[in-house]
Amino acid sequence: METLGLRERKKRQTRSLISDVASGLFMQRGFDNVTVAEVAEAAGVSTKTVFNYFPRKEDLFLDRYPEAVELVTQAVRERAEGESPLAALRRLFLGMLREGHPLGGIAPGYEVFWQVILDSPALRARARELVEEFEGVLAGLFAEAAGSGTADRADRADPAGPVDPADPAPRLAAALVVAAYRAVYVTSIDRIRAGDPVHDVIADRMVLLDRALLAVERAVAAF
Repeated sequence: METLGLRERKKRQTRSLISDVASGLFMQRGFDNVTVAEVAEAAGVSTKTVFNYFPRKEDLFLDRYPEAVELVTQAVRERAEGESPLAALRRLFLGMLREGHPLGGIAPGYEVFWQVILDSPALRARARELVEEFEGVLAGLFAEAAGSGTADRADRADPAGPVDPADPAPRLAAALVVAAYRAVYVTSIDRIRAGDPVHDVIADRMVLLDRALLAVERAVAAF
């Protein structure tokens, strides 16, 4: 934040305020029972301001998606020399889980967050869309790293840029990463909702996620 200008810091603070207020209301009353106008009033901004930051109501609750894209993009593009993109992502995901990062997906109280999503068809649909978008981002990054994308790395700000249709490897790798991560994530959610201690679930998830992503690396290497 220190490297950002005052205007950008204020924009991020406003975005965070709106999202925090919205999330609190959604978890108290349910996503479908809260209007954008009510979020705006509670946050002390106009409805127009809310939509300036969040074009869709669902994105008020699933607000960390841009951060997820930023983190994976940085991990792949700034990976150490000789480190594969998949190894860089495995290091990122395990580090986030180890450090308790909100995007790690597992922490005390997260069951309330998940329940809000499960109770709302609109949120579930948007979550599926974001997973598809995220898979596209990964495919673009993998193509870029392999030099099989249709634009040079220096000229492409968008990590979800075009992928060479003749090279299925980036899409395969992206699909496998998403599938592996989702399988481990859902298993963790089910265990916590069943009453398993969070610290046990986190410890087991570290092992499972590591094994799953290593398996993806082997599968992609053999393709």
